[in-house]
Amino acid sequence: MVKGIKAVHFERENRLQYSVKQFGVENAKTVNTLHKSFPGYTKTPLVELKALSTHLGINSLHVKDESHRFGLNAFKGLGGSYCIGKYIADKLGLDIGTVTYEQLKSNTVKQELGDITFVTATDGNHGRGIAWTAAELGYKSVVFMPKGSSEERLDNIKAFGGEACITELNYDDTVRYATEYAEKNDGVLVQDTAWEGYESIPGWIMEGYTTIGYEIVEQLKDDGLTHIFLQAGVGAMAGAIAGYFADYYADKEQPIITIVEPDKADCIYKTALANDGNLHAVTGDLDTIMAGLACGEPCSIGWNVLNDYADNFVSVPDYVAAKGMRVLGNPLGDDINIVSGESGAATTGFIAEVMEEEALQSLKDKLKLNAESKVLCISTEGDTDKEHYRKVLWDGLYPGEQ
Repeated sequence: MVKGIKAVHFERENRLQYSVKQFGVENAKTVNTLHKSFPGYTKTPLVELKALSTHLGINSLHVKDESHRFGLNAFKGLGGSYCIGKYIADKLGLDIGTVTYEQLKSNTVKQELGDITFVTATDGNHGRGIAWTAAELGYKSVVFMPKGSSEERLDNIKAFGGEACITELNYDDTVRYATEYAEKNDGVLVQDTAWEGYESIPGWIMEGYTTIGYEIVEQLKDDGLTHIFLQAGVGAMAGAIAGYFADYYADKEQPIITIVEPDKADCIYKTALANDGNLHAVTGDLDTIMAGLACGEPCSIGWNVLNDYADNFVSVPDYVAAKGMRVLGNPLGDDINIVSGESGAATTGFIAEVMEEEALQSLKDKLKLNAESKVLCISTEGDTDKEHYRKVLWDGLYPGEQ
């Protein structure tokens, strides 16, 4: 462990190939068609940071800025809107490939289905996406947040008219609480993690995230990728995007995929490290600034994809995410400023740390990062906690470990 960073490297060809068609190109096209029907849809920017890539000694660095998604300052509305749309379509026997926003919110659909309450647990962004979708389509939402959650993120959820509160439980126990609440109150649990017996809705949420990959391919055009860095909480987003690109590059050379997690909530890293066929959890308070990644139990579906298609699993301290926030928020040369929150900036911060620190040379070599590398990161959120964002950038919180 150097500078608090831990890493596991996998040889992909030695593992079975999990089917990724659920998150592949054809299904992503269907997902994107539904998203395009929602008001306010637009492709989020794919920003090329030329000056930064030159500074770091790589060929190119593209960052997908999800702070512009549906006015929600984060990507999670993609999963919420698609899974609720898919749930309604299935209930009515409709083809999700032809369903539109206007149809979903129509009086005809509402009269046929009646009142529905969608229930979830969240660190902030997923709950905001569920509350927004429910409000858009005329349904109720109930959202539970783990202890220590930001009041600003709570207020952002309440702004859509749903019920929301902060519990005294950690994230994973809050998920269990939300599950029990939904069962007792005839609600529909729309959780972005999966476990045995609960896989359909989490799978739909993951499918919703594939719009990100679909847009990236359109925006990059013929400019290929050699490396993709994905942050992980439960691993749902990471699994969906890894699955999308595994399918897209099925007949081409696969990009090297690296998963980045906070060291206080590195359940995916620990599962990869054990490599024993079981999922491994992290318990306790999960005390990290990367609130959106503060999850202690892996998503089973997400892990199945990552187990076959990810090459590297990395656990990083909070200072790495803080560095990413400052790097993206203080651009070099003519690069565009990207406002990226704690979870959104983790991957860029990790790349910058690896490329700048001589002590991490061996890790740089394992990641195969060099002057030919064409790198993709996804900034999954903006300043969803504005006060903390300012403290990191203005006050220099979480300096690099020596």
